[in-house]
Amino acid sequence: MEVLAELLGSRQAAEVVLTFFAAMIPVLELRFAIPFGVARGLRLWTSIWASVLGNLVPVPFIVVFITRIFAWLRRRSARFNTLVDSLERRAEGKKATVEKYAFWGLVVLVAIPLPGTGAWTGSLIAALLDIRLKRSIPTIFLGVLIAGAIVTAISYGFRFGIHAIAN
Repeated sequence: MEVLAELLGSRQAAEVVLTFFAAMIPVLELRFAIPFGVARGLRLWTSIWASVLGNLVPVPFIVVFITRIFAWLRRRSARFNTLVDSLERRAEGKKATVEKYAFWGLVVLVAIPLPGTGAWTGSLIAALLDIRLKRSIPTIFLGVLIAGAIVTAISYGFRFGIHAIAN
């Protein structure tokens, strides 16, 4: 941590970078990163934006490349093939809702801050449904913003969360 702080010129910048990268971790995403950033001393507003931006960075790469990565992994070994099958089965279970409700189905899937939902899952489903970046990015972005608001409200209370964001 000290090395990162020294490299970036301040401890505050290092905490922002850690929060940003924490939000990129699958499953944890911003559900973890927002409270993590605040616990590390960031202001709530700073933690929210570092988390939202970090959560969004992998999205275009997943949407564009995941099907090719899955195909490559399948060719590598039976173990990877089993892993890919498992990931696709999990996504398939959520795919019907997204197909049925289109834009709002994907927004809600990304916005619900529970395991098995979020930007990574939404991006995977967008890729499997062959939804173009032009359409999937704004949809997932809106879902991530809503998830951030929900996590903030649950973690810090509606009144405190709104007060902290406003200041």
